[in-house]
Amino acid sequence: MITVRVERPEDIAAVREVNNKAFGRAAEGFVVDLLREACPDAVSLVADEGGKILGHIFFSPVLVTREGKVVLEGMGLAPLVVVPERQRQGIGSMLVRAGVDAMRERSCAFVIVLGHPEYYPRFGFTLASGRGLVSQWDGVPDEAFMVLVLDERAMAGVSGVASYRSEFDQAV
Repeated sequence: MITVRVERPEDIAAVREVNNKAFGRAAEGFVVDLLREACPDAVSLVADEGGKILGHIFFSPVLVTREGKVVLEGMGLAPLVVVPERQRQGIGSMLVRAGVDAMRERSCAFVIVLGHPEYYPRFGFTLASGRGLVSQWDGVPDEAFMVLVLDERAMAGVSGVASYRSEFDQAV
């Protein structure tokens, strides 16, 4: 049976390995390690099957700025990974649902993601541009940059540049 739970210190090496396997490189695992240390507000969840880590999802603070001023803080979903041999079995969906629930419990206003446009809308993500949000990175396809609004009141009138933390520049 697979359970989604909060990452524990003894999971760190396995989480790094899952990220490395899924992405085929060490950059994402390295970024997660940096963020884990730098962001006490980050949320890191794992999919655990009998003590084996099969997947991982990470949420870290993002800022929406306009004209150089912070308008609102939310969270960014990145990365979401499942070991290659267990992909397309619903593990990623379990992680996203649990992560979104955790963001709601924290009264997070929104979650942004840079990801597959066919995958994330099933969880309620919509084009960020439709909410007046743009990515900090040039060349990001509009259909790949999405937002899930969790607090409509907080998001009313909010627009601007949505920026992940600078640690992500290590992987881009």
